[in-house]
Amino acid sequence: MSDSPEEIRADIERTRQSLGQDVDALTDKVTPSKIAQRQTDKVRAGLSGVRDRVMGAAHDGASSTSSAASDAASGISGAAHDVKAKAEGNPLAVGLIALGAGLLIASLFPASRKEEEIASTVKEKAQPLVEQATDVAKGMAADLKEPAKDAVSSVTDTARQAADNVRSEATGAAGDVKDRAQEARQTVSDS
Repeated sequence: MSDSPEEIRADIERTRQSLGQDVDALTDKVTPSKIAQRQTDKVRAGLSGVRDRVMGAAHDGASSTSSAASDAASGISGAAHDVKAKAEGNPLAVGLIALGAGLLIASLFPASRKEEEIASTVKEKAQPLVEQATDVAKGMAADLKEPAKDAVSSVTDTARQAADNVRSEATGAAGDVKDRAQEARQTVSDS
């Protein structure tokens, strides 16, 4: 630190400028219109990225062909990049989204008499199939009941055998430990 008045004034001026810049930046950061603008920019950027990923890059047939030809001339890495860019776009996904939106909009309108008639006809014709499927499911459940019982019984028997084996091995090991302890005691007392 210096005691010179000129240096102190210069230091104060630098601090004042720095503080002014900090206050301006803070004001810019907390101004509601600036916050709204930043959020709008973020949303636009996000939607643009989603649109590009779903729809793919905007290429017409001629530009794709000439691009592929120039990529082939420039090397394998350029062609690989072009393939990746084309694979990002998925028109099938766009079609499915449009179909879903159409179904959603159609569900908002009440059904017409013709649609109600068709629905009742389909329901009547599908009833025997529903009954057959129910019967088949019940039959399968009955057929699987006995094998399931057998499997449970087998697992239970295996668990019992394993428990008996562990118990007998533990008893044998305890006997071995006891015998060795007695031998060790005998050896110690003989020494």
